[in-house]
Amino acid sequence: MTATMDTPELRTDDLATRHELVMAPDPRRVVIKLFVPGEDAQLVQNRASGLIERILRLTEDEIVRLLDDVQSRFAGRHHDLLGVFGHHYDVVSHRVPADRTLSPSARSLIGAYFSHEFSVEAAALCNPSMVPHPDQSDLEPGELRVAISLRQIGEGHISSIGFCSAILGPGDAIRLEDREGPLTIGHRVGAKHMRHQLAAALIDTEIDNEASAYLACALPERYTDEEFEEVIGHVPAELLGRSTTQETLDRIRHLVAGNYAVTFPATVPLHQRVLWPATPAESNGMEDARFVQVVDPDGRPAYQATYTAYDGRHISGRVIFSRDLRHFEVTTLHGPAARNKGMALFPRYVGGRKLALCRSDGETLGLAVRDEQHRWHHATPLLTPHRGWDLIQVGNCGSPVETEAGWLVLTHGVGPMRRYAIGAMLLDLEHPERVIADLPDGLMDPDETEREGYVPNVVYSCGGMVHDGRFWLPYGASDVRVGFASIPLDRLLARMVPC
Repeated sequence: MTATMDTPELRTDDLATRHELVMAPDPRRVVIKLFVPGEDAQLVQNRASGLIERILRLTEDEIVRLLDDVQSRFAGRHHDLLGVFGHHYDVVSHRVPADRTLSPSARSLIGAYFSHEFSVEAAALCNPSMVPHPDQSDLEPGELRVAISLRQIGEGHISSIGFCSAILGPGDAIRLEDREGPLTIGHRVGAKHMRHQLAAALIDTEIDNEASAYLACALPERYTDEEFEEVIGHVPAELLGRSTTQETLDRIRHLVAGNYAVTFPATVPLHQRVLWPATPAESNGMEDARFVQVVDPDGRPAYQATYTAYDGRHISGRVIFSRDLRHFEVTTLHGPAARNKGMALFPRYVGGRKLALCRSDGETLGLAVRDEQHRWHHATPLLTPHRGWDLIQVGNCGSPVETEAGWLVLTHGVGPMRRYAIGAMLLDLEHPERVIADLPDGLMDPDETEREGYVPNVVYSCGGMVHDGRFWLPYGASDVRVGFASIPLDRLLARMVPC
């Protein structure tokens, strides 16, 4: 792990204490991805059949020797290496001549040739968020184990979501836990879709005809992929005969496929789990996940995170739901307030309302409400650019944190030379559309050790939390490394200026 594990010195600014604990990108953290020769070029010319023909000319002894060599080089770097090779063989097995019977070693070797390693954070590591860890065992008094989400950026600027864990306390102590070991991409499993999510998607995409109305009524409140296909298979013949119906069904099938679930084996620890792009909408990245521990209306705890899906040209909002940070359900965000980056969910319902911070107009921090159809309506403005260090845009640095004084919101502002700084504001607990206090001079900006990087002159966080009277803030420095700061909560609140 490329990180400073101890904290022998602290750098204290006016309010925030920067801890001498830095996480830098570690190119050793790799996953296995499918590799199809020729399809990695700009002008695609698939070379899969030719490669398979050459492999099949090898003798069985040569196949076994090559496979043993691959295993000796790579087995310690990955979970279930042969299982991955077997899956990649299945993907290309249609190119194997039907009259050929292959040995298990031959199938595994073909899978190895159609695999490659991808270093998930070779380029950068940034934009963390922090929540209480599901596992609070083996701790000393005053300690709290936290789960930290990380934006990992690899080759081609492709972002994925990774994790690590740390121990906070007692006092201003912080230490990272082990981050070693092979990484695993979540295994996609059957999702339980929600009918109201489909209804919201139909509104956003302006699909409204008799075929879409039939599906919206015929589907149960919760349905699987198989149940969805069964309902499509029973669309009345009168509707199937219409010229627009097949296109409508294809578009709706695409919408449903955009929501999915992934799970990890219980034996794989949190820091070895990787949420990797799983749909075309996020094929170029899953960016800036803002995790928060939430409380359902029935009182059950869970985790949620909003993030930006990027396909190389367009962005769209997604939300992750998990009870244990092992099984994750991903759905699309809908409504006008969800059409830009940077949504952050409140940790609980307020006055019976599901609320979120957003920057739907690109430059103003607002408060959005979700309706019964799970659509996020136009936001109420909370903070507009109005100071020298935030005249370009303002937004949130993660979900609001509940305090006795109000909802504490860490903000970001962008000023001259696209320089990012972090500020703070306070919202009324019962009526969070009311800003009751602000930190006019800001909290943190890039110092001389933080201004150089992948994206210079930036400090940015996707969410912190309170423990033992301190607000803990993990943050990305110039989009290349992760630092940690903490602030005595009472001092931070006392410095706020009433609005």
